[in-house]
Amino acid sequence: MGSKYTHVFSPIKIRGIDFKNRITLAPPSPNLASANGQVTPEFVDWFRMFARGGVSTLYVGNCSIDITECKDEAYQLDLSSDDGILAMTRYADMCKQYGCHASFEINHNGENTAFETVGHAPFSASPRISDNERKRAAENGREPMPCIEMTKEKIAETVNKYAMAAQRMKRAGMDIVLVHGGHGNLISQFTSPLYNKRSDEYGGSTKNRARFAIEVCDAIREKCGEDFVIEFRISADEIAEEGMHFDETLELIGYLKDHIDILHVSAGLHSDFNMRYFRNWCQNYMMDRCFNVHYARDVKKAYPDLLVNTVGSITSIDYAEEIIANGWADFVAMCRPLMADPDMPRKYAENRPEDRRPCLRCDSCTKHLMVPKPIFCAVNPISGMTSELKDGLVPLARVKKKVAVIGGGPAGITAMQALCERGHDVTLYEKTGDVGGNVVGAAVAPFKIDCKDYLAWLRRQPAKYAKEYGAKILLNTEATPEAIEKEGYDAIIVAVGAHPLIPKSIPGMTLPHVHWAPDAEADYSLVGNKIAIIGAGAVGLEAALEFKAEGKEVVVIEMASKMETIFNLHKSAGTSASEFFRYIDDEKDPLPTKFGHKLLEVKEDRIICECDGEVVEIEADTVLTGMGMIPNAAEAEAFRHCTAETSIHVVGDCFKAGTICDAVNQAFRAAIHI
Repeated sequence: MGSKYTHVFSPIKIRGIDFKNRITLAPPSPNLASANGQVTPEFVDWFRMFARGGVSTLYVGNCSIDITECKDEAYQLDLSSDDGILAMTRYADMCKQYGCHASFEINHNGENTAFETVGHAPFSASPRISDNERKRAAENGREPMPCIEMTKEKIAETVNKYAMAAQRMKRAGMDIVLVHGGHGNLISQFTSPLYNKRSDEYGGSTKNRARFAIEVCDAIREKCGEDFVIEFRISADEIAEEGMHFDETLELIGYLKDHIDILHVSAGLHSDFNMRYFRNWCQNYMMDRCFNVHYARDVKKAYPDLLVNTVGSITSIDYAEEIIANGWADFVAMCRPLMADPDMPRKYAENRPEDRRPCLRCDSCTKHLMVPKPIFCAVNPISGMTSELKDGLVPLARVKKKVAVIGGGPAGITAMQALCERGHDVTLYEKTGDVGGNVVGAAVAPFKIDCKDYLAWLRRQPAKYAKEYGAKILLNTEATPEAIEKEGYDAIIVAVGAHPLIPKSIPGMTLPHVHWAPDAEADYSLVGNKIAIIGAGAVGLEAALEFKAEGKEVVVIEMASKMETIFNLHKSAGTSASEFFRYIDDEKDPLPTKFGHKLLEVKEDRIICECDGEVVEIEADTVLTGMGMIPNAAEAEAFRHCTAETSIHVVGDCFKAGTICDAVNQAFRAAIHI
């Protein structure tokens, strides 16, 4: 019996090529190519998890058509030479093992290439100086350089580079290409009025600005033949004021549609304007799901015969089924949700959607890209060990051991899972009546929809692993060193978490109207009407947004400067940092935030702060803290001698207060070596 997801799992044939379902991997850049831009064994291993999981097409992001001229990642694929074809065949052949199509997103990033990377000013449609270039120039102590406007001869050469890149893909065994025509890369630097100021046949009207894109697609068709599928990625709306907007994009699509097979509909710009429009193509956890689907829907209305792929926070196959069933798109592209659970298509095909491991949209993966470091996931620890753990399987232990896991947060649950899958006898201790640890508080805010899903998934795991593996789950049971030692465990994983920082050295912090912010979010009876929130980290700002939306008078107090806060938020909250500052800096209704204010004292009806040597009083009938977490280190240390010391592992927040990504990956790596 098949699944109920009949639209997602319906095959389709394009140019005589069969696609087994409508799910595609939106193109990630895993930082696993070699230094000279070739496919590596580690690269193939990493993509294998998606092919094995059941998608129809795998795309690799931002593959350069000539890395000597267009490069904006430390380890991206270079498709400029036949030398890379042999390595490409290994990727293509791996995908074929699973009935999956291998593909690349081919790209020239135009003005986004730095002079320092290639030794010359970047090429583009027009000699513009971008915000990125001004920033790079300042960092490197030089004057900003305008782009080199491409001559007609250079345009023809570049068109051929796109076509040759696609031809090399076909020679390697691929039968579909994704041409990157969006997000402010070179092709969109020709199609968009934001970048293109030319007065020749490649500039001016929308039709003229479409010329370069059409020439690229036609050249690919000529080189690759009729039995090769061309998918074209586009920004339906660049959002930037002077950029391409949707009405004009519809006109552009009219010129393009007969030269392509599938239109991949995204939005926004990659990095220009200081990343302001990055959110429109890579949404953070505070934004709506299925964020850009309405663009695909409206494209289908305008061009019903055009095959359309949609992308943007489509976090589950439930959404994908709805989208395709409603005729809003023909394909659905996912990236981060598939990184969180590459087996999601298989789980849904087997009618067990409850087993999907939800994506947090935390962008831990994206942060790794910038290091550079191979990207991996906060909630899927196998994604960081795909070469060590072949086929995504945790290896069975050679010796079955009796193992205790102390703590039921994300680290403890992850450890329990891995230990059970290794064949150990596992007992999980959780002192409260619920698992989830600090994720329980983190999921309280109404807009934390991804965190809520993840918490629900965490809560399902103890019963699942008790049933399938015989794990013993002891809720409302506080582990003590004496009890643990008495049980005679062979190994122990300690994951007892952290507690909120509420510095009692500050006068008044023990008053009854002072609370940890998530506690107040869970119980509105704890707050009055004038709320002072101490700390402009994610915890404090999330609470501030929630209570402000409830009509409370809110002010956020932060000791650091605004620039320091931005830096710290980017470290802890990733791309969501910019979302918080959208609210803080909103011209019409800003989130009141006082930077450079040090809390001196809490009184019953106000707080006393210091700013630039001046004493400042702020009225408040409620004080909420979001000042960070303190590891439960002493509690963890108490278990250090409860069995052989080399068989005790302290992981997660009790080791060092950090993120879910830190906790999950530390716990998993400890568990697979027991």
